[in-house]
Amino acid sequence: MLANIMYVTIYVTDQDRALEFYTVGLGLEKRLDFPGPDGRFLTVGVPDSPVQIILWSQAATAGQPAGAPGPVILESDDLRKDFEIMRRRGVTFEESEPQDYPFGVRVEAVDPDGNRVSLRQPRKP
Repeated sequence: MLANIMYVTIYVTDQDRALEFYTVGLGLEKRLDFPGPDGRFLTVGVPDSPVQIILWSQAATAGQPAGAPGPVILESDDLRKDFEIMRRRGVTFEESEPQDYPFGVRVEAVDPDGNRVSLRQPRKP
């Protein structure tokens, strides 16, 4: 039986640039970084979370469909506060500020390769 989500993958054209975006910009932590037979295996993750994001080197792709959520959705306890911190760090967002939705609050960050990273704050009961 399956027990956990171990990894998700985001395709990037420059792993060092992506590492800086995800660690310095979004505040994730670097987890693994070693050469492998198929290329550099580089991961980041939310502190204290077992799930890791693989930043896998790949040639540029066609991008993501408009309006679709990013390949990774990160949860925040205070999205508006985190948004301001990330914006000061130079993170680019699709919206000028987080938006309210029936499920909570959301905003889409954009990494240097054009991948959207969805940031969410669930609605409190």
